[in-house]
Amino acid sequence: MKLSQFKFKLPEEQIALYPHSEEKVVKTGRKKTVFTTKRRDECRLMILHKKSQTVQLYQQDDKGKDILDEKGNPIQLVFKDILNYFDEGDAFIFNDTKVFPARLYGTKEKTDAKIEVFLLRELSAEQRLWDVLVEPARKIRIGNKLFFDDSSSMVAEVIDNTTSRGRTLRFLYDCPHDEFKRELFALGEAPLPRYIINKRETPHANEDDMEDFQSTFAQKEGAVTAPAASLHFSRELMKRMEIKGINFAFITLHCGLGNFHDIEVEDLTKHKMDSEQMSINAEACEIVNRAKTAGHRVCAVGTSVVKATETAVDTDGMLKEFEGWTNKFIFPPYNFGLADSMIANFYHPMSPLLMSTCAFGGYELVMEAYSLALKHGFRFGCYGDAMLILND
Repeated sequence: MKLSQFKFKLPEEQIALYPHSEEKVVKTGRKKTVFTTKRRDECRLMILHKKSQTVQLYQQDDKGKDILDEKGNPIQLVFKDILNYFDEGDAFIFNDTKVFPARLYGTKEKTDAKIEVFLLRELSAEQRLWDVLVEPARKIRIGNKLFFDDSSSMVAEVIDNTTSRGRTLRFLYDCPHDEFKRELFALGEAPLPRYIINKRETPHANEDDMEDFQSTFAQKEGAVTAPAASLHFSRELMKRMEIKGINFAFITLHCGLGNFHDIEVEDLTKHKMDSEQMSINAEACEIVNRAKTAGHRVCAVGTSVVKATETAVDTDGMLKEFEGWTNKFIFPPYNFGLADSMIANFYHPMSPLLMSTCAFGGYELVMEAYSLALKHGFRFGCYGDAMLILND
């Protein structure tokens, strides 16, 4: 397919800048107090039914008719309604990667120019080497030193250029590695995408974002952006799923920035994705393969899980153990070998995330769903609303 086939106009007001929340007004005499409560599992939900080629926006009864409220209006689906579409023995595959505070702000020696440093990955724990991006890149050259705190105790030296914005930094901080990482991360903030922080009143992540931009089951540190579909799962919803007999398999794919890079070729077969580190262990394989063999549903939570499982699926349709890197780029047409259902967010135009979703749900059906999402005011992006794709 061509890049231009994934182009659409996304109004700025439909890009979610904050997680889903509800406001409650409490009156005490003449005084009004507004309480804001965040609800991970109560964002809006849209369901795509692949076999019937239908899009569902509202709760439905056993006969497939919309359920109405007391005013006669159809009741909007919310994320926690997914529980009604899965049964005992089904398996969900989650990405348990953990986002670290990758965005730092420092100053350049002598000039005191303000520099943003985005940590990508640690290259050497012993030598304190990190692969980073810098902004503005034109000001940063090999040999420059950057200072990250008022006491000038956290200092880094630029020792190499990697790309136009990429640099290799050596942090000059003499202490045990655990202490260094703790001090370094204390200076950082949640690595929210630019399309969020650039549109906020204050162009920085706030104190809550480090928790909000993290799944409740995050365990293995290494991601510089969140697996967005995972953000909708509250601990309460996970417990309800567990009680219902739904099985959980956890794999790891450390999400990088490649999904946010502009695709610069019209022919998608010529686009190369950045590599991301991933791991699938024997326990996850056993849970998923048991469910699939028994004829139960296997649901991939997010495009990162789809990428990882399609990298590791065997020719017999079973998941196999994997340790390494993947640069798999999934776009239509594509024959999936493992999951039969998928949870996704609503993504930006011409993004690899949208293409992966279209490959799973079918281009026409997904783009029809996006048209409805735009019409009905769904929220897009990492903090946005969700889509469930079912093979029924």
